Amino acid sequence: MTSQTDLAALLCSRLCHDLLSPVGALSNGLELLADEQDPEMRERCIELLEASAKISTDKLKFFRLAFGAAGGFGDNVPVEEAQQVIGALAGDAKKVEIHWAMAETSLPKPAVKVMLNLAQIALDALVRGGRLDIGAERLEGNVEIVARATGARIAFDDVIGRALQGELREGELTSRTAAAHMIALLADELGGGLQYRLADDVLVLGAVIPEPEGMIG
Repeated sequence: MTSQTDLAALLCSRLCHDLLSPVGALSNGLELLADEQDPEMRERCIELLEASAKISTDKLKFFRLAFGAAGGFGDNVPVEEAQQVIGALAGDAKKVEIHWAMAETSLPKPAVKVMLNLAQIALDALVRGGRLDIGAERLEGNVEIVARATGARIAFDDVIGRALQGELREGELTSRTAAAHMIALLADELGGGLQYRLADDVLVLGAVIPEPEGMIG
């Protein structure tokens, strides 16, 4: 069984991996800008720096809500915050059209973590672009969440599916599967569950997350 310390380390590895490219681009852009004298090339360097800074900021906002304690919010997180984060990541990809079906204005923090991670997994699967539909609603004391990715040649490894369903074999937990494993643990702790279905050009990820005690009704 993987310890909580190991899981935290793997999530940190994921964060570092995802930030390495945009932060590295910032560093390279600053070096180029320091040596470049041509006005047109300097302008292009600044544009690249702005794009890299935006991507870095978008990823950090995602990590804050998807993995962190989401400080600054109460027990519920405004749905608008989650929409902005996922919308920014989809915009950075420049290949994904995103659609929302949200029946709530705010959701419990655990549900938001699950929704964001499912959305990220769905985005990662759309390597050739496509459409991402995300929905969430409260129903009979639960928050039901769906993320549906539609596009050509969906890229989804079944090891991620096993992680979502809490079925990873020993040695399969890596920085690549850590996020799926984390939300599977979170759902299980709350008495809920995750599931997925992969078909031709469609990946559907779902979750049922019971609302924390004292927040129902």
